[in-house]
Amino acid sequence: MISNFILAPIFAHMFTAVLLMFFWKRVQAQKIISIIGNSIAFIMCWRLFSATWKYGNITLQLGGWEAPFGITFVSDTLSAVMVLLTAIVSLSVGIYSTSAINISRIKYGYFFIYHFLIMGLMGAFLTGDIFNLYVWFEVVIISSFVLLTLGGKKRQMEGAVKYVTMNMLASVIFLTAIGILYGITGSLNIADLANQVAIIENRGLVTVTSLLFFVGFGIKSAVFPLYFWLPSSYHTPPSAIGAIFGGLLTKMGVYSLFRVFTIIFKPDDFILQVFIVIAILTMISGAFGVINKRNIRRILSYFIVCHIGYLIAGIGLYTELAFVGVIFYLIHDVIVKSNLFMMSGLIQKIRETQDITRLGGLYKDYPKLSLIFAVILFSLVGIPPLSGFWPKIMLFQEAFVQKQYVLLGTLIFASFITLFIVARIWSEVFWKDLLKPNSEEIDHFAPFSKSGKIALILPITALAGVSLYIGLNAPVIIEVSERVAHEMKNPSIYIDAVMKNLK
Repeated sequence: MISNFILAPIFAHMFTAVLLMFFWKRVQAQKIISIIGNSIAFIMCWRLFSATWKYGNITLQLGGWEAPFGITFVSDTLSAVMVLLTAIVSLSVGIYSTSAINISRIKYGYFFIYHFLIMGLMGAFLTGDIFNLYVWFEVVIISSFVLLTLGGKKRQMEGAVKYVTMNMLASVIFLTAIGILYGITGSLNIADLANQVAIIENRGLVTVTSLLFFVGFGIKSAVFPLYFWLPSSYHTPPSAIGAIFGGLLTKMGVYSLFRVFTIIFKPDDFILQVFIVIAILTMISGAFGVINKRNIRRILSYFIVCHIGYLIAGIGLYTELAFVGVIFYLIHDVIVKSNLFMMSGLIQKIRETQDITRLGGLYKDYPKLSLIFAVILFSLVGIPPLSGFWPKIMLFQEAFVQKQYVLLGTLIFASFITLFIVARIWSEVFWKDLLKPNSEEIDHFAPFSKSGKIALILPITALAGVSLYIGLNAPVIIEVSERVAHEMKNPSIYIDAVMKNLK
């Protein structure tokens, strides 16, 4: 049965992690096993996306218990897209890690924890149960905390403490919201909750519960005002870990907001206005935070905060066109943000610094590599016809149509700041001449073996190619985004697929 295939991506990473335990001290074997595991998982995720696209929503009820009593897994178009994006990034970062992560971290279980983290992400995107979503969140938090602290450097520990403290707070709020929701509905199945919440007479309690979910997921997504943990922690681990965090972890919170506020709760005007206000403040906070930063990783961390505001804004607009723009932007952002962190790591390998004022001359020394970096950076900005351009236009258009002029102005302001900072990075890191202390340039990239260089450059090039494909084949991505948006605006499609046994 095709429904049994839903669990294949989760099992692929789980079995890879278990297998890695038997090769704990054999570094080369771990690298090979990880790449094979990621490759198999990617194939399975592609097949799951293809099946979902062809046959519609796919559901799996475990243990012989039908919904809403059993454990439900669902692959709708949104889930399938998120799982496929996770597989693409996981494979790319996994290959990059074979050269970027040092041997001591690998011997302490880097790849083992890495695959458990990806397994948790897959589970979160595919679960159809709100409590199991919390469980998968905890798997991700535990795994990510270990990855943050792996190596034990002081700045890593400081960043990890802030990270885990805020995420545990978010988990407590999330669990509290689940408890209240279960108390008033008697159900945990997401599809069934939609039916139960709709008939509750105490709408004030429903609104308060929905706001608790918004706060819990908002903290995990790093929205205003509790975003400070992200720029304080995401710049501390190695670039490979930062790539997974920057590309996927915050998007898990956004994905959960999509689920909760399109299926379980139907937000009223007050809730939607809260989304828009938070989106505006998040974009402004990220934009002002990035202006005076010199470290590339810190700049990228604030960009994450700023651009999360675009996604929250799309939910606040709550129209089908806004959802199309949000999903397109989400696809673009996952790929570009992951690639930017890998790019920053490669720059670190070449020059042994990420301070843009101490960098320079990269275009002169590495012209081909610099052109790849240019694709990544200007995709982030949204220079037409690159991937960031199309979703921004959709969000601008919808904000104007909905007469959300303050939001429109903020979207434009955030885009201008992104352009300004990216132009500054290009000027400082690539165009200007490198200051050479001792009249001599040291190339720290040279000692890497040929295979090591390939492992660093190939994933960055591949993801840059994906970004180019997204931008140059926008109609394909728009078609996918339109289908996701249609399902989000019509939650009965999801509900009927899960609850069909009760029809």
